[in-house]
Amino acid sequence: MRLGIQFRLAAFASAIVVAALLMGWAANTTWGRFEQLQSMLTPAQIASFQTGDHFRATLQELDKTVAEYKQTKDEKVLPVFHKGLHDLNDWIDVQRPTLRINEKEILNRIDHAYDQYMDSATNLITSLQKGDISRADKHQQNLQAVSQQLLNLGYELVSAHSDSMEQFLKQSRHSLTVFLRLFFGSLLFLIGALAWLAMIVYREMIMPLRMKLVETHAIIERQEKLASLGMLAAGVAHEIRNPLTAIKAWLFIQQKNLRSGTPEHSDAVLIGDEINRLERIVKDFLVFARPSDPEFSVVPADQPLLESSTLLRPQLAKSNIQLNIEPSPRAFIRVDAQQIKQVLLNLIQNSAESIAPTGGTINLRVRLDSMRLGERLREVVILEVSDTGKGIAPDIEKRLFDPFFTTKESGTGLGLSIAARIVEKHGGALQYQTQVNRGTVFGIVLPRATP
Repeated sequence: MRLGIQFRLAAFASAIVVAALLMGWAANTTWGRFEQLQSMLTPAQIASFQTGDHFRATLQELDKTVAEYKQTKDEKVLPVFHKGLHDLNDWIDVQRPTLRINEKEILNRIDHAYDQYMDSATNLITSLQKGDISRADKHQQNLQAVSQQLLNLGYELVSAHSDSMEQFLKQSRHSLTVFLRLFFGSLLFLIGALAWLAMIVYREMIMPLRMKLVETHAIIERQEKLASLGMLAAGVAHEIRNPLTAIKAWLFIQQKNLRSGTPEHSDAVLIGDEINRLERIVKDFLVFARPSDPEFSVVPADQPLLESSTLLRPQLAKSNIQLNIEPSPRAFIRVDAQQIKQVLLNLIQNSAESIAPTGGTINLRVRLDSMRLGERLREVVILEVSDTGKGIAPDIEKRLFDPFFTTKESGTGLGLSIAARIVEKHGGALQYQTQVNRGTVFGIVLPRATP
């Protein structure tokens, strides 16, 4: 059995909730990641990317000041030099908290080397002030060596900052890519869910409603036609029945005075046959116009099939038609057994006429299924009559259930119309499937009952 529309709509609602949660999670995760990246780009941290360049520039300025003092012995530059020396030392201490681990390791090495630089610079100035040239040259060499070491460390710090910036950009691109994938994935999932909803609503609600509207319109038209024809048939049958009875009685009296074998007697027999046919037509008219209400009882589903088979099997065997009953599942139906048997007899006789005169097979079976009857899906029992006859031509299918339409020379065209009305009074439906030159299957669809 197909899943009900309620379950499908519940599944769709769950899919929408999942999609919304996924999009919310993606947005929240991405926003948190962006806040984390933003915290990595505070003004102090942005300034830290310039640490290496600032350090190298300041160090070169101090080297220049030392060289100027050595050449000019101008005491005015010393305060500036000492201030720059201590300012750079303080600046190194300030930068430490803003750096990453690998950058901090380089800065610690710079801090240690800078202490040596400060000692060498102080010793060089002291030696120059005392006029000790040999010691001054020695301190000058130490200062240049430490200065070169610091410059190299400055380059390492710049390289470390570049690596940090590259890593930062890489993380940013990765976070943006993840966000875009999650967002567009959730969006596609949501669009797919909406498309799925549209398909389910159309297939399970709109299409059945359209089909139901078409069926209802056809049923209303047919019922209006049947009501009009029923009233006409009842009036005509009533007006014909009384004079027909009188004619039949008069003919019966006259037949007694006619000698058997004479032309007059043969004419009387022919008139009698035609009167009987008219009586049968009038009887069908009355059944069609005023069908009796069913007297319901719960019976096994195969009982009407067995009774119909018992009645018709000997007659059909004479026409080389085999009537079979297939093994039936145990099921019950609440019906008027005589009326349903009347429908089955009509269907079996129609099948026999489609098979004759070549002969063939008629199969009777009980089938269980689930089908929409009225406004809801129900468990049903289907009494099927299938034959191996010539099938029903497409042009005849269009008028198959129309009253008074028949392809038989002696038929009234009311058999299937009466059968359909009987089945409808039982809350069921009369359906069929046919293939030209392959056969026809008629099914009486009835609600399944409990014993």
